[in-house]
Amino acid sequence: MRLFATLVLFSCIGLLAGCANPRSLVVGQSTLADVQARIGTPTETRVDRNGDQLWDYATGPEGIETYRVRIGADGKVKEVTQLLTEDRFARIVPGTMAKADVKELLGPPSDETIYGVGLTWSWRFKKFGVMPGLMVVSFNPDGTVRDKIVMIDPTGDSPED
Repeated sequence: MRLFATLVLFSCIGLLAGCANPRSLVVGQSTLADVQARIGTPTETRVDRNGDQLWDYATGPEGIETYRVRIGADGKVKEVTQLLTEDRFARIVPGTMAKADVKELLGPPSDETIYGVGLTWSWRFKKFGVMPGLMVVSFNPDGTVRDKIVMIDPTGDSPED
């Protein structure tokens, strides 16, 4: 009987964990209240120039996902976007973009460090959808992007969902 109760408990925990995920939101149907109830307090919030609320959910520093939930003036979810992808990273153009532009594309960095080259931001993600990877951006003293690189995570830790 104890084994059965333990299995039921773990099944319920698994179901609850599955609900506490931005991917469980339904575009056009989920409301601001649904977002708060299902995934809680965002890492960062702001309002864009169109009046939409943007709620970022970063799982850093060890996490590998950052979701942005866009909520329209009607209080309904308009979009749920995984920010940490190589496609989004490819949009970063050294010499022409500022820190705010990078943060708009990838959300808050997992790590912020100052090396000899200056300020460096990094994000963990799944390279090719399976390998532990790092996206790294370094900035010039004026705050523009100096360089960017995608690499295998040198810690070798396998990212988890």
